[in-house]
Amino acid sequence: MIDQLVAGFENNDGMTRAIIVLAVTLVASLVSRFMVSGLVRRSSATKTPWDDAFARSLSSPLRLLVWVVGLSLASKMAGVGQGTPMADVITAARDIGVIVSIAWFLIRFIKRAQTNLVEQESRNGKKIDKSAADGIGKLLRLIVIIAAGLVAMQTLGFSIAGILTFGGVGGIAIGFAAQDMLSNFFGGLMIYLDRPFKTGDWIRSPDREIEGVVEEIGWRVTLIRNFDSRPLYVPNSTFSTISIENVSRMTNRKIYETIGIRYDDAAAIDRIVEQVTAYLKGHEELDQDQTLMVSFNTFAPSSLDFFIYCYTKTQSGAVFYRIKQEIMLHILGIIEENGAECAFPTTTVHMLGGATMSDSQAAKGAAAGSASGQE
Repeated sequence: MIDQLVAGFENNDGMTRAIIVLAVTLVASLVSRFMVSGLVRRSSATKTPWDDAFARSLSSPLRLLVWVVGLSLASKMAGVGQGTPMADVITAARDIGVIVSIAWFLIRFIKRAQTNLVEQESRNGKKIDKSAADGIGKLLRLIVIIAAGLVAMQTLGFSIAGILTFGGVGGIAIGFAAQDMLSNFFGGLMIYLDRPFKTGDWIRSPDREIEGVVEEIGWRVTLIRNFDSRPLYVPNSTFSTISIENVSRMTNRKIYETIGIRYDDAAAIDRIVEQVTAYLKGHEELDQDQTLMVSFNTFAPSSLDFFIYCYTKTQSGAVFYRIKQEIMLHILGIIEENGAECAFPTTTVHMLGGATMSDSQAAKGAAAGSASGQE
């Protein structure tokens, strides 16, 4: 049996060489896997993000490259399609395989390097704009894909100059057909460049019913999660035509409230305003570098009104409302300490002369006064 196989190999040197090439290719694939695994372990021990990204991106594309070269060489050794158009097909497939392997490695490397850089900056306690990093990564991967496509077409015999010329002539038609897609693409690009918001920001628009937390910024749409947990997909071109308020970037939260006391307590208004001002100026959780005002400013129909205007140091909504509640309750205490009361809508009826009313008339008058006060 063995003698027959040896005799067959001797009579067919091309097939023998092809089998040897395939065996070497298999061994090279296994060796490359172990070598890359060792490289990954070594790079993981370093603090540089680039070598780790290189090692982790290399494994699968390298094995693909080994098999593409090995199979093409084995087919050549075996004489597959020799002297026929099949030989050109095999050569073209080999070249395309090499291009795909390189492009695949570059795409994986860019993605891995982006992830490593963001994680490293986060561990070091530095703030990094994840949206900008994601945008740059997507742009670089897009460039790699376009470049690989052009090189592949050139390899297949297409004229790159002709393709670019066709793109210039047919660009108008394509532009009209894909107008919305292109506007959304450039809208996403402007978001990455201008950075009016990033992933994780709370945004809202006074022009549209858009409010929520940004979860993902894509090339066509941006995903915003409403506060009732419903996803909202907004085309990127929309953000070029509306106003956007980035709530997450506020530096302070404002407290602006109007408080009214009775006209009977007019003598106490000056002391109340002074004490409230002193209290707010001594409050540790208010930003004293921002505007702080307390002033009597309105003769309202049923009250003497003064307002408070100040800013908290915190941007957190929960902390803000706790501080505001504390301040409002303390102001109520100041008003009571001065023998005054907060006003509420009332109507006072003054009777002129010595006219008297019967009980029924008095009851009707009291009812009318009560109804008028409610109004």
